[in-house]
Amino acid sequence: MATYRAVEQIQQDASTKLKVVIVGAGLGGLGAAIAILLAGHEVTVLESASKIGEIGAGIQVLPNSSRVLFAWGLKDCLEPYATHPRQCNYYGWKGNRLATMDFHAYGQAANGVFWDFHRVNLHRALIDRAFELGAHLETNARATKVTTEEKGGFSTSTVHLQDGRSFTGDLVIGADGINSQMREELVGHEDPPTPTGDLAYRLLLDTKDMMADPELREMVDNPQVNYWLGPDAHAVNYILRGGKQLNMVLLVPDNLPPGEHATTGTGTSDEMRALYEGWDPRINKLLSLCTSSEVLKWRLCIRPGLDPTWTHPSASFTLTGDAVHATLPYLASGAGMALEDAGVLGLCLARIKDKSIQSKKLALDVYEACRRVRTEKVVQRGTYNQYMYHMQDGPDQIERDQKLAHFEEVDKKWISDAEAAGTAPVLPISDETGEDPFPWRYNGVARWLLTYDMWKDVEVTWASLDVQAQAIQASL
Repeated sequence: MATYRAVEQIQQDASTKLKVVIVGAGLGGLGAAIAILLAGHEVTVLESASKIGEIGAGIQVLPNSSRVLFAWGLKDCLEPYATHPRQCNYYGWKGNRLATMDFHAYGQAANGVFWDFHRVNLHRALIDRAFELGAHLETNARATKVTTEEKGGFSTSTVHLQDGRSFTGDLVIGADGINSQMREELVGHEDPPTPTGDLAYRLLLDTKDMMADPELREMVDNPQVNYWLGPDAHAVNYILRGGKQLNMVLLVPDNLPPGEHATTGTGTSDEMRALYEGWDPRINKLLSLCTSSEVLKWRLCIRPGLDPTWTHPSASFTLTGDAVHATLPYLASGAGMALEDAGVLGLCLARIKDKSIQSKKLALDVYEACRRVRTEKVVQRGTYNQYMYHMQDGPDQIERDQKLAHFEEVDKKWISDAEAAGTAPVLPISDETGEDPFPWRYNGVARWLLTYDMWKDVEVTWASLDVQAQAIQASL
């Protein structure tokens, strides 16, 4: 069964305490700051914006990432801002019920929780925890270049800012998101993200406007995550902030002008509603509550991989989060992977024996070995979900819907058998991906996505790579 351990802040002495510079103060960068401060190192976070803050609206947190937040001591401070959805529902585009997943049972089975947040609340909790642990933050700090220096078996990297300032560290971490300048610095050339052909309209609705309609009121009184699957598009919604807001995301074909570097734009309410004409009447009721004449939209891009490595040969510069493995949001796991990255990186840096290139290289090799395959699988599954969610009506869609119904019955039996035995269901840990199109269920990807144990992963991988490193050193 998946487990987690509270991470206590350790004390490094002068010979092992790294000076770490993190570029980017989003969820991934702040998570990395927390984990590395808990590992006993010194952290400076550079943020290009004039104020520390977060954009966007809702975010889903799955059990694998909630366990990381628990381990960092954030459970109690996050709880007041979290919505605990009882279940997740899949509907056809006309509103016909396809399948359901019991989030409460799966939270127990995976030793975590399914939480929904407004991003601002999660972001603020991470900022506060990072400051509590001793982080230093610089705003108006736009990074433009990274240089490295090696001397006598040790290395540093320097981040050069647009305003002429520079920050040098034993380790620089690029956590600057999908349009990462740090990634381009690492690979030495332009490297834009890959468009997926989809974009997302994101909007927040005031739930008080929903209460007069019994169908919409039910969404507020009984918080659940709802998905509608349809030809070339899907829609998602869930409740935020103690029932005060509904987060609505519309995923549709990309209609932003081609070839633009910018990945955001504005659309109109009429444009948005036209894309969902003929869908479930509940969607149209919700969209009618959007009174803004303009609606923000985001082009959805991915980072399918980075070869040959995430880390500079000097072991003084590496990447994390969306900068290296941005995914479609169709597995609700982009932020979760960034938090896991941070947790693993912190555990690895807690183990270094000194500040030498050799010691840092082992830690960063373990970090990447733990994270590369898993994050690439998440990117691949997000792309697969794009296909599964956007099927045209026809034989493939009928087969998908039949599988959703079949595996729901299998799922219910698994849960009821545990209840009959007087126990909670336990989600076994396995690399297997099943045939259930509902990704987070037992016979989808739950057994490897929701059960990740970063402590065990680091322990096993460190032991293996340390033996290899010692053998190579002995042969020199």
